[in-house]
Amino acid sequence: MPNFEISEISEVSETSEISESELTEYVREAVRISREHVAKGGIPFSGVVVNGGRVLGTGFNRVREDNDPTAHAEVVALRAATAAYGLHATDGATLIASGEPCALCYMASLYFNVSHIVYAADRATAARYGFDYSGSYAIFADDPVDWRVKVTSLKTPDATEPFADFLAMSRRRT
Repeated sequence: MPNFEISEISEVSETSEISESELTEYVREAVRISREHVAKGGIPFSGVVVNGGRVLGTGFNRVREDNDPTAHAEVVALRAATAAYGLHATDGATLIASGEPCALCYMASLYFNVSHIVYAADRATAARYGFDYSGSYAIFADDPVDWRVKVTSLKTPDATEPFADFLAMSRRRT
């Protein structure tokens, strides 16, 4: 049976396989966290980050609590994992979610270098319960100039200076 306590570890292994029975237990834990959050008036989404056989972070949707539209459960769990164990703790990790991630959470998973995403309820199920985020996936198929938010590129003469400064600093460190 998996240990659901957030672990204290010094090293995180990359891409470890999790058995189907362990995955099932982690998914059930995500559902439990989600139900617990709903009982307190929250939104029914949660996330669990697992790497090297250990739970590195958990989270639930904190959009309302934090007034932060990016505080989705999966992002909260991933942030908790890297805050506790470092930027590369999620390399090769498995993200378990109570509901299928939206486009924001899928994208965050890529940036956090997650290797496997497992979810309990798919997007169609979430939509039947009033959480239809299916439109979030389509936006990335369009060029940003076609998005409903106005996107403008306004090049100034000094626009590349921060990048040049960073490159110069990086070269001095190596």
